[in-house]
Amino acid sequence: MIKRLLGQLTVVTVGALCLVGLGGVSTLLAARHGAVSAVPAADSAALAAANAALADTRHELERAHQILEFSGRYAIPADLSAEIYDHAVAEGIHASVGFQLVKIESDFRNGAESDAVAIGLTQLRLPTARAFEPMVAPSDLMNPDLNLRLGFRYLHALLNRFDQNLPLALEAYNKGPTLVAAQQDLGNDVRGKYSHAVLSGLHQGT
Repeated sequence: MIKRLLGQLTVVTVGALCLVGLGGVSTLLAARHGAVSAVPAADSAALAAANAALADTRHELERAHQILEFSGRYAIPADLSAEIYDHAVAEGIHASVGFQLVKIESDFRNGAESDAVAIGLTQLRLPTARAFEPMVAPSDLMNPDLNLRLGFRYLHALLNRFDQNLPLALEAYNKGPTLVAAQQDLGNDVRGKYSHAVLSGLHQGT
């Protein structure tokens, strides 16, 4: 997987350089004729397509860079790093939060199970998972793709419930949203060891 990512990184880098060259030529042509508006419609369409392709290339470069960086930081396989990264981004969770949550919950062990019957990489309990996928079975939560998708979707829902307050959402992920809301209503400081562990890990880059 690492070799494939490095290969992709090389390809998109070459593509980016080619597209940058194309964009530079187009810009010079536009300047020579006085303004971008003077470029023929066909050339403008080609330039727009080139710019879109360049944006896609930059996105893929950044994705490959992030996946490899997280793979090295946490000493995990690149394919697992790619799964965590892609699912976190798809569910609106900052990738660094997603990686740190998986580290704390399961230490990146797909087969992890807790005494509270929490399962898999994000340590989901079946009732929580079924709130998002009603027909899911316990064995399904051993599927990394499904587990990551539902775990990060749950965290995203908690962020919405607690007004994008990440420490509160993390505590709710660990303790349950009902308990956290009750503690909040009583005026208690809800932030505890769990959110501190996630956030301090992010700050230290571990």
